[in-house]
Amino acid sequence: MKNIFNPKFFTTFRDYSWSKFVQDSMAGLIVGVVALPLAIAFAIASGVSPEKGLITAIIGGFLVSVFGGSRVQIGGPTGAFIIIVYGVVQKFGVEGLIIATFMAGIILILMGLARLGSVIKFIPNSLIIGFTSGIAVIIFSSQIKDFFGLEMGEVPADFVDKWKMYFSYLGTINVNSVIIALATIGIILVFPKVSKKIPGSLVAIVLTTLAVMFFDLPVETIGSRFGTISSAIPAPSLPKVSYEVIREMIQPAIAIAMLGAIESLLSAVVADGMIRGNHRSNTELIGQGIANVGSSFFGGIPATGAIARTATNVNNGGRTPVAGIIHAIVLLTILVFLGKWASLIPLSALAGVLVIIAFNMSEYRNFITILKGPKGDIAVMLVTFLLTVLVDLTIAIQIGIILAAFSFIRKMVKTSDVKIFGGEAEEKVVKDELLEEKFVLPKNVSLFEISGPMFFGASFRIREAIRYMEKPKVLIVLMRNVPIIDASGLSSFKELLKDLDHGNTKVIIAELQSYQVKKELFRAGIFKSIGRENIQPTLEKGVERAEEIIAEKRFLE
Repeated sequence: MKNIFNPKFFTTFRDYSWSKFVQDSMAGLIVGVVALPLAIAFAIASGVSPEKGLITAIIGGFLVSVFGGSRVQIGGPTGAFIIIVYGVVQKFGVEGLIIATFMAGIILILMGLARLGSVIKFIPNSLIIGFTSGIAVIIFSSQIKDFFGLEMGEVPADFVDKWKMYFSYLGTINVNSVIIALATIGIILVFPKVSKKIPGSLVAIVLTTLAVMFFDLPVETIGSRFGTISSAIPAPSLPKVSYEVIREMIQPAIAIAMLGAIESLLSAVVADGMIRGNHRSNTELIGQGIANVGSSFFGGIPATGAIARTATNVNNGGRTPVAGIIHAIVLLTILVFLGKWASLIPLSALAGVLVIIAFNMSEYRNFITILKGPKGDIAVMLVTFLLTVLVDLTIAIQIGIILAAFSFIRKMVKTSDVKIFGGEAEEKVVKDELLEEKFVLPKNVSLFEISGPMFFGASFRIREAIRYMEKPKVLIVLMRNVPIIDASGLSSFKELLKDLDHGNTKVIIAELQSYQVKKELFRAGIFKSIGRENIQPTLEKGVERAEEIIAEKRFLE
């Protein structure tokens, strides 16, 4: 169990020091301040009240740091979840979202216990770019109402319907909202030139809020839409789960768990590169699961590792999970003592913040790069992107993974090859390209070279070769370039032996390199079928054995 679940908090705390605590405290303070406007913005964009974003950042962020597998991971609500959370809230309400978050937490814990952490890291980049770019487009489109201050009702969840409604309400644009949103974007872009320590988003929120108060600008604020933000953490309560509820919520729960796993592990990998460390992927999944279960107990929304906040933590000196704990404490302090002032924040300013986040999430450079790459990767990315935007993120991930799998199989099939040499009733010189040597195949001896994985996608090549191959007295099967074999490959191999046996052809297997292939051939009884004396370590030995068989046949004749 320790190999699966071994939180970094407990291992890094063994040699903790005062100097490390000072570093972590400064980093945690800065990250907490950075997380404040983001947590509120993500909650509102997700269709829930702003304090739920803060609760998620506090509870989820604390639990991720205590139980996670990364030294520097910062947990909390992220932009990637907006599309899923908004859809769940629209369909099942906040209570449904809490149950889905709880179930997603359980799924993440089970994924970690099943050691799936290392597997998820290998999800194709084209799929990740596809749904990440799609999420960015969804986030951007969800902010148009607040960005322009449109006087309209509830925004539809469907992408096309959303934009139709926006265009029908263009005549209600609030110029003040547009100015505040543009000013927010301008401050975020320019302020890093003034100071990289203080987050530009926080400065923009403070300045625009003061401007709205001072000039009494007629724009919508958090308070005017949601009322005063509660300054207390609600008492924990268990969500009511039944078999019917589980059936109804299983699909969104799986989507939340998958997205949370992918984003948290990507964030952990990025952090590893920044601190030259190694995260524990299975522990990270379990930690993320605990964080989501904990968040749901307090009425929060899904939490995961946040790449931008994790990078901010590292860049400001955070090196242990204590920084993430400090970040959660800072947010809790702000919620308790300053929460009521957050209701004065203009929604157009938060829209400006989210537009910047959407742009940073868009991965447009990587998107363009993949468009110049292999057709299979382009198809996976574009299909995932379009399904994310126009249909549903859950379906996009499912179809994207299936397409990526077929693309991979197609590439593997291309690496598989079958070559036949000899077969005539005369000697034939064959060059061994690997050893740069030449071998003389005796009369009535053929060489059958198989290269690449012998799996279901490539086994048809062997069957085609069998169909058109002359039947020699001895066939040497060269298998040095066969790394793996599956049931379909074994079936094709048995078919080859059966066909050759009818023609009274002896088979020699030469240069079996892969242990997995040896084991599977032995289990399938192929070694026994052809005789152990016909399993030869080199091509040269295989040719010698073929000459012996030809000589024996001549003697018997």
